[in-house]
Order: sequence, then C-alpha cells, then structure tokens
Amino acid sequence: MIILGIETSCDDTAASLLEISGNKPKVITSIISSQVKIHVKYGGVFPSLAAREHIKNLPKVINLALKEADLEISEVDLIAVTRGPGLVSSLLVGMAFAQTLAWKYSKPIIGINHLEGHIASTWLNETTTPSLPAICLIVSGGHTELVLIKKPGSYKIVGQTLDDAAGEAFDKIARILGLGYPGGPAIDKAAVKDQTKKIRLKIELPRPMINSKNFDFSFSGLKTAVLYLTRDLKKIKPLTKKQKTAIATETQHAIIDVLVNKTLRAAMKYKVKSVMLSGGVSANKTLRDILEQESHKLGMRFYKPEMQYTTDNAAMIALAGYWNYKSKKQKTDIKSVVVNANLSI
Repeated sequence: MIILGIETSCDDTAASLLEISGNKPKVITSIISSQVKIHVKYGGVFPSLAAREHIKNLPKVINLALKEADLEISEVDLIAVTRGPGLVSSLLVGMAFAQTLAWKYSKPIIGINHLEGHIASTWLNETTTPSLPAICLIVSGGHTELVLIKKPGSYKIVGQTLDDAAGEAFDKIARILGLGYPGGPAIDKAAVKDQTKKIRLKIELPRPMINSKNFDFSFSGLKTAVLYLTRDLKKIKPLTKKQKTAIATETQHAIIDVLVNKTLRAAMKYKVKSVMLSGGVSANKTLRDILEQESHKLGMRFYKPEMQYTTDNAAMIALAGYWNYKSKKQKTDIKSVVVNANLSI
C-alpha cells in the first residue's frame, strides 16, 4: 500500500510517500519546505504569511516527492492529510489541496490528528517496533501532552499543559534573551552542556507544578520568572554573555526536570512497558539523553523518533493515516476531512 502524506499544520510544508508491506512502514521519500527564514524576523510564525507560502510550496513538494519516489499519483492508494490541531489558515490550505487531489484522481482520503502523527513518528524507524502499553511525551512549540498508548489508534491523554507548551516557553524565553528563533535550538546551543563547568552566577528558576499530584504542565510562570529576572539585571547593566548562558542553562534544566519527572511518574502509575518521546522538542539532545537514562533505571524501554522525524513531517501523517484507514475509524471520503483538534481516545 502506498500512502501520500500531506502536512501543513504550521509553517512547514511537507509531503511524503510511505509504503506499507506486512504492516511495516518504509519511508520512500519525505520532503519538507521550511519557512523558518521567513518568520525569524517576527520571532514566531506569522499565520497569514505561512498560509500564503503553503499555497506556493504544496505543488512543489508533492511533485518532488513523487519524482524522487519514481511514482505517479495514480499509483497512490490513500491520501492522508493533517486536519488539526494547528493554524487554521495553514490547515485549510493543506486540506483543500488534498481534497482536490482525492477528487481529481478518485483516491480515498483521510484526515489525521497532528498529535497522532507525532506518536506515529516513533514507528518510522524500520528496525524498531515500540513495546506497548507506553507513555508518550509529545512536546513541541504548540503542544505538551502525556498520552497513554495501549495500541496504535487507542489513546488516553493523562496530562497536558494548562497554558504555554514547553516549546512555546523556549521560544519566548529565547526572545527575551535575544538568542533568536526557533527558541529551543537557540537555548540548547547557548546552554552549558558539561555540568562539571560551573557558572558562578546564582540563578534559580521555578519548576512549575513539578510536585503536583496530577500529570499536567504549566510553563507560563517560568517565562514570567525569566522576564522579571532579566528586567532586574538590566537595571544594573545590559545582559552579559555569561548571564545569558546561565539563564539559558537554568531554563533548559527547569523545563527538562518537569518533563522528565511527570513522564516517569505517569509511566510508573500506569505500569507501562516503555516510554516514548516525540514532537519538535524531542530533538533536544539533553532531553533525549536524560529521559532515556531515567527510563532505563526504572527498567522501561525508551523510544524516540529519528532526528529527521522530530519536527513536523508528512511521513508521520501518512503512517497515522494507514492506522486509521486499517481500523476504519473514519470514513475515507472527502467529507471526512475536517478541522478537529481533539486527539481520539
């Protein structure tokens, strides 16, 4: 079975062709057109501009995906497109394009939840099949959720952010520090990796809700704490490189401490076999390493997507599309593709 995946939930225009053989996924090709250079001057994604770029880029990335795979659109068996959550204007561009293809070439089409796509990204490693049940930490610019996975297509959200997502906190704090966009990689680059190297600057930031009994998250307080800290420091003199490094390091550890603590507590409560990590922030090496080490200490397996599938991509949408098509959870027709921000439970 050949699936064409289309992803336009935010600012990345992506198309992928995925082959399923014996329930094993094989990514034939995955094309992503990034808009980071366009939005960097705004310090974040400018929605109307993102939608306009999707209109220009979609035909190019789909044609390139087909060309690299040496396939014709007639050979595609299913079209899977992101239906939400995300920027509505961006989603509508992708869905309208996918619907047009499905109508023109008489192909079945299915709308996919973006978060289920991130879950599916962990299965794109052809040599690994995650052990279930599992707890998956989905962490990105717009989302921070803990999801209990019993099987592909069977999910229960056990924790989520009450305000800012972790990736959003990274972006806003990086902007406060003048480190650039996107914030996650900028803060990771600025932070001290070798903890044997001490930074002689006493900075302690809060770990919001780390001791709460539930598995929900909150990062707006951390952002505010950094805002007030930098404001007070600037009253004396402009921030030094040493101060920015110290704040970036403490910010990264504050966010990671909360993410790891909540994820492992949820894993123990639900007695899962493995811990999974996905989403754009899963590219953070410090987070990947610490969560893997701590999971193994508890005797749990750890799974993470390959680096090229951590950010928004269409291969993960194609695989989630196959799961939904196989389980017949949705009607595979044009009317089934609607904007829906709820992860199926």
